[in-house]
Amino acid sequence: MKPISKTATNVHESATLAVDALAKKLKAAGEDVVGFGAGEPDFRTPEHICQAAIRAIKDGMTKYTPASGLEQLKKSVCTRFKNDFDLDYTPAQIVIASGAKHSIFVALMCLLNPGDEVIIQEPYWVTYYEAIEMAGGVPVVINTIEENRFKVTADQIEKAITDKTKLFLLNNPSNPSGVVYTREELKAIADICVKYDLYIISDEIYYKLMYDGKEFTSFASLGEDVKERTIIVNGISKSYAMTGWRIGYTASNKELAKVMANYLSHSTSAPSTISQYAAIEALEGDQDSIEDMRKVFEERRNYIVSRVQAIDGLSCLVPDGAFYLMVNIEKQIGRTIGGKLIQNGDDFALALLEQEKVALVPCTSFGLPNYVRLTYATSIEEIGKGLDRIEEFVK
Repeated sequence: MKPISKTATNVHESATLAVDALAKKLKAAGEDVVGFGAGEPDFRTPEHICQAAIRAIKDGMTKYTPASGLEQLKKSVCTRFKNDFDLDYTPAQIVIASGAKHSIFVALMCLLNPGDEVIIQEPYWVTYYEAIEMAGGVPVVINTIEENRFKVTADQIEKAITDKTKLFLLNNPSNPSGVVYTREELKAIADICVKYDLYIISDEIYYKLMYDGKEFTSFASLGEDVKERTIIVNGISKSYAMTGWRIGYTASNKELAKVMANYLSHSTSAPSTISQYAAIEALEGDQDSIEDMRKVFEERRNYIVSRVQAIDGLSCLVPDGAFYLMVNIEKQIGRTIGGKLIQNGDDFALALLEQEKVALVPCTSFGLPNYVRLTYATSIEEIGKGLDRIEEFVK
């Protein structure tokens, strides 16, 4: 038989989804597994949002929508941008897709020509590297260090720019590190992007989950020239506990939005109609549930950080946002634990799962082989049980 696509065969399975699937498989088999894998809030979708979806079904709102989404939902997104960031967008600049991940993929497909370079920073969310290559681009990875809270600087970006550079991909707040950039840091990056005529994809899916009173700055709010070349990626999955509803969206200039809409018309036709009506209620309805969840996440963050920092041989930075903790395991490298030699985060994660039934994500796929990622999107009780097992494992 003739070979299948090289592009497709070079795509690796998502490490986060793989770990989550394995943990769920073990649980289904009766194993007592503590899961720190997938970034998925453990809260139920708020009731008023669920009821909006039920009304849509009962009212017969189950047909196709326009490829780029319902006009009413686009208006809801515009209102949210105005209320949260004082950013003015029109519905023609909004494109609704099947999740923020899908939005990133579509944006890359519509921006990149074969060989175009995309600058990303290490650590990066696993999908960025794969999606860039799937779209025919070339990922250019900038190394960052823990001492600088894994933040990339404007100077580093400028040094990485070549005549093939098309865009810079930013994740703020970051998955997996949880760090958040200040307005001043973002402004310096924006100036470089404008200077070299680069697009910016700004993945802001965790912007509602900020801690210690820190303020979030949307990249597009840094000036009209910045806004014109920025594609904001956002969605309802994280802030509204709606991961399975699969609604994400982008805000960009009209030309790119039109191209993205055309692309969607031949790929998905449209996102789920019922989910779109639920998303309207999420964006326009009572927002109290977001703050309630944020407070719980902050409590969990404080607890998990204190527990990890108390374990001899492990260390971590305090996240500013999102719901992830990146743990430094460099002191475990070279040890033999339970008969297994630990050479990187993959070995650590596999041995931990086998011996203590704790599932976490090695950061090899994020670009940092000597780190692992835990999510605190689970109960304090589960976090405590999991950390007890991790502490015993390391001892």
